Amino acid sequence: MNSLKKLKQQFLEYIEIERGRSLKTVENYDHYLTRFLEFSKNDNPAQITDNSVREFRLWLNRQPSGHNKKNSETLSRKTQNYYLIALRAFLKYLARQEIKTLPAERIELAKISERSLDLITPEELSRLLSSPKGNDLRDLRDRAILELLFSTGLRLAELCSLTRDLNLNSDELSIRGKGGKVRVVFISEQAKKCIREYLKARKDISDALFTPVDERNFKKNTTRDFGFLNKRSVERIVKKHAIKAGISKKVTPHTIRHCFATDLLSNGADLRSVQALLGHSSIITTQIYTHVTDKHLRDTHKKYHNKR
Repeated sequence: MNSLKKLKQQFLEYIEIERGRSLKTVENYDHYLTRFLEFSKNDNPAQITDNSVREFRLWLNRQPSGHNKKNSETLSRKTQNYYLIALRAFLKYLARQEIKTLPAERIELAKISERSLDLITPEELSRLLSSPKGNDLRDLRDRAILELLFSTGLRLAELCSLTRDLNLNSDELSIRGKGGKVRVVFISEQAKKCIREYLKARKDISDALFTPVDERNFKKNTTRDFGFLNKRSVERIVKKHAIKAGISKKVTPHTIRHCFATDLLSNGADLRSVQALLGHSSIITTQIYTHVTDKHLRDTHKKYHNKR
C-alpha cells in the first residue's frame, strides 16, 4: 500500500502535468495537504475519516491568522476553505485510483459571507485615469497601465506578463489567464493611444510591455534591459495615483477590474459575456457583480408599485 505522503506527491504531479495547474497552485496544494498530514499523523488513506477531518477543521478554526502567533484573529473561513478544497481534490484523486478512503463529497465547505466589492464611483475612476498628467516616461507608463486595466479587465498577473510585441493595429488581444486558459479581451482606442505614446518614449531593449523606470540609468544606457514590472510595483502605482486623485478608499488593480465588470453590466451587457471577458470559469463568480442591477430594480419599483 502506498503511503499518504507518496500519494500526495503523485497527486501534485497529476494536477501539474495532466490537469495543467500552475506551479503556484501546486505549491499551495502541497502546503495545505502537508499541514493536514502533519496534523493527522496518519499515513494510511483508509484512516482519513469524518472524525479526523472534523478535528482538523477545529484545529484550523483556532489557528491565528498571519505570522504573529499572538494575533487574536484566527484564520478566516475563506482561508480555511482553501485547505478543504485541496483535501477534497486529493480525495477525489484517491477515489479515481480506487484507493479506499473518505469520499470527497463528505467534506462540506464552511459558509462564508457574501463577498463585498471594492468599488469606486465613475467620477472617482475618471479622476484616477487622468491622474498621470505628465509627458515624462513614468507618467506615460502609468497612464498606459491604468487605461489598459480599465479597457480589458485584466488580472494583475496577466498585465505584468504582457510583452511589447502587442499588435496595436487590432482591437483584440489573446490572454493566457488562470489555469492556462486563453481568452480574448478588447483594447479601447484610448488605451492603444496611451500605449503607443509610452512605447515611443522607450529607449530600452526589454521585451516587457511595462518596465521599471530608472531615469538616471535610462538616460545613461539606452540599451539596458529593464525587465518586467512586477505585481507589487503595479499595486504601488495604482495606490499612488488613487491618493493623488483624492480617493480615500483603498484602490488596487483589482478594483479597476471590478469597475470594468460593473461598467459593462450597468450599460446592458449580459452576465455570460462579462464572464467570458473576465475569464471566470464559473458564472457564480461573475454573479457578485449583479448588484449593479439594483438601481434598475429600484427605478422599476418606484415606477410601477403602489399606484393607488
